Amino acid sequence: MEYTHLGRSGLKVSRLCLGTMNFGPHTDEPDAHRIMDSALDAGINFLDTANVYGGAGHRGWTEEILGRWFAAGGERRERTVLATKLYGTMTDRPNESRLSALNIRRALDASLKRLQTDYVDVYQFHHIDRDTPWDEIWQAIEVAVQQGKILYSGSSNFAGWHIAQAQEAARRRNYTGLVSEQSIYNLIRREVELEVLPAAQQYGLGLIPWSPLQGGLLGGVLKKERAGVRRMEGRALETLKSHREQIQQFEDFADELGHEPGDVALAWLLHQPGVTAPIVGPRTQEQLDAAIRALDVRLDDAALKKLDVIFPGHRPAPEDYAW
Repeated sequence: MEYTHLGRSGLKVSRLCLGTMNFGPHTDEPDAHRIMDSALDAGINFLDTANVYGGAGHRGWTEEILGRWFAAGGERRERTVLATKLYGTMTDRPNESRLSALNIRRALDASLKRLQTDYVDVYQFHHIDRDTPWDEIWQAIEVAVQQGKILYSGSSNFAGWHIAQAQEAARRRNYTGLVSEQSIYNLIRREVELEVLPAAQQYGLGLIPWSPLQGGLLGGVLKKERAGVRRMEGRALETLKSHREQIQQFEDFADELGHEPGDVALAWLLHQPGVTAPIVGPRTQEQLDAAIRALDVRLDDAALKKLDVIFPGHRPAPEDYAW
């Protein structure tokens, strides 16, 4: 396993991040524990979750599953860089969502209880809160750091100018600010290259891409469709219809390279400047094994250029759309 620093911080994380969103709703607890054990054995030390994971009927379920896994011992917590998130609505009470100082305090304490730990390594804002000033957010985070409850802060789904706002507000307080940003980023969805990725690089944030296979569309969906083992529906089906020709070219090129499409898609992300660790969210052990396999895929300049032809990317703004 390869390790790298999370942004400009001194924290070292694996080049793959284990996403846990499926644990509970789609993967039962014993299998989730086995997957996490297998990930640790493979050298993956970076785990990502969120307080809302578990579904509308059981928000917090996923954190509870992680908490019982940590409680099983074996230095599981000591071997893990733990990231969780807040923002989403936990109850129908008015102060149990977003990034107010009150919710930061309550949500953090509730996550620590569910996770059965006394601190979180990376506490992430799941979304931008346009109604709460950054001075309030950073003051609450500084208190949590002083209490030893969190070590680092990260963002998720921020625009480039949100990152700039956050970092400039932190600078005024002589505070570290953000060390990471989670964004959707894959061969199909490359909008972050316009402003988010340049902002993250400018301010020293590590980029943690989520949905690296675009909901499975980059994981050999057409092969599986022909074999009758996968049927798309809803938004994924609409995306497939609009990108079918590109996806077919991509799968054909992966065959030329001698790799599975999902391995190539993950490897492409690992070759992108500024990317720390794509989040892989396996439902099964087999899916985790496939993600780990991608670490051994090396793409040369010709292969990277070919992928850019199939899925054109963006130059940084404003050059992408101006002279």
